[in-house]
Amino acid sequence: MSEFHISSQFDSGNIQVVKADSVEDIVLTIKKDNQSDFYQWFHFRLVTQPFIAHKIKLTELANSAYPGGWENYGVVASYDRQTWFRIESEFDGDTLSFEFNPEYPSIYFAYFAPYSYERHLDLIADAQMSSLCTHTLLGETLDGRDMSLLVIGEPSEDKLNVWVTARQHPGETMAQWCAEGLISRLLDDEDGVARRCLDKATFYVVPNMNPDGGARGHLRTNAAGVNLNREWANPSMEKSPEVALVLAAMDDIGVDMYLDLHGDEALPYNFVAGAEGNPEYSERIAALESKFKTALLTITPEFQDEYGYSKDKPGEADMRVACNAVGQRFDCLSYTFEMPFKDNANLPDPVYGWSVPRCQRLGEDILSAVGCVLPFLR
Repeated sequence: MSEFHISSQFDSGNIQVVKADSVEDIVLTIKKDNQSDFYQWFHFRLVTQPFIAHKIKLTELANSAYPGGWENYGVVASYDRQTWFRIESEFDGDTLSFEFNPEYPSIYFAYFAPYSYERHLDLIADAQMSSLCTHTLLGETLDGRDMSLLVIGEPSEDKLNVWVTARQHPGETMAQWCAEGLISRLLDDEDGVARRCLDKATFYVVPNMNPDGGARGHLRTNAAGVNLNREWANPSMEKSPEVALVLAAMDDIGVDMYLDLHGDEALPYNFVAGAEGNPEYSERIAALESKFKTALLTITPEFQDEYGYSKDKPGEADMRVACNAVGQRFDCLSYTFEMPFKDNANLPDPVYGWSVPRCQRLGEDILSAVGCVLPFLR
């Protein structure tokens, strides 16, 4: 057996070895998404001798999707693939460098805590066992994976329809961890917030919009190299069946509120982006946005409204983006919800950074905020 071994031939794996002469001189690069120039997500395994100093470099990052995302970023690592901690890293504008002494022979590294396709299937299977939930198969992806919709609550003409999608960009795994937290709370029949929400609304949750990209180790695109969050104006079964299938279901059922869960590489905060640039944006929608943000600011210190994206000017929204397209199509409260790859700078955690448990708890808290705006949606 060699001194050490690096591999990524597993679900969401992505890395390429440039040089591996010794444990103190490991140089790696990240593979691009298929048929795309996007790259930033990495996930690999190192098998080595423990308690020896290792030095690893990730190179060619100046041309990655979001070079600013590497500033003040700490690599995510795990021995057991359950608990993911941070390793302090340095970025010089093109190369991310980090050093460590592994405690066990096998260690995994990733851009953020992975959310595997197997766990996704477990999430769907577990949820359908609840009397509150029904699984609906919408169709298939380009690689033949299932597009699954969870219908939580009893549909009725008297109820509101709340839609939640997650992980259009497959490398943004924090989105599905957050969705898992929201789903778990919704299915807790002893949770008063969940019961009140389900009295007023039915929830339609797509916890993984891009299962192909996730399994392939992509950052941002599906199997065909298509950015799904630029397909909502005119999706097709040939290029973006994931969006086409979900939008068709929305048209059939209706939408009274929409949340699209994402992760942001550069900004170390949790924040929302609305549809203020839509042609039909109104004072009613603006008031609903304010109610939601005010509620979430009260519920959790993990959320803030000071830092985020620049607001679109009236009538200048990109209508290919899900939040804008759905908000315009259904005249509803529609938000993109962003979480950090790094940490929440307002509540920093040097050991774990923004982490799986924090994503899950935020999902639970988002449900509370949704409950606060339900009475005002229509």
